Amino acid sequence: MSASAPARPSRPVVAFIALGLLAAVVLLDSLRSPAVDLFAAPPPIALGSGVAPGGAHCSGG
Repeated sequence: MSASAPARPSRPVVAFIALGLLAAVVLLDSLRSPAVDLFAAPPPIALGSGVAPGGAHCSGG
């Protein structure tokens, strides 16, 4: 008698598990982080707005 290897999950099963874990991380992060103040947030695209960058690694110096 030979020992058989356990069955491996199919690709769709692994994909759904990965998506479920990703959704769980996003949900946990959104529940634990404070709400975003839209009036204090920087503009998403600041090209030509005159707003100086701040808080990023490229703005230090």
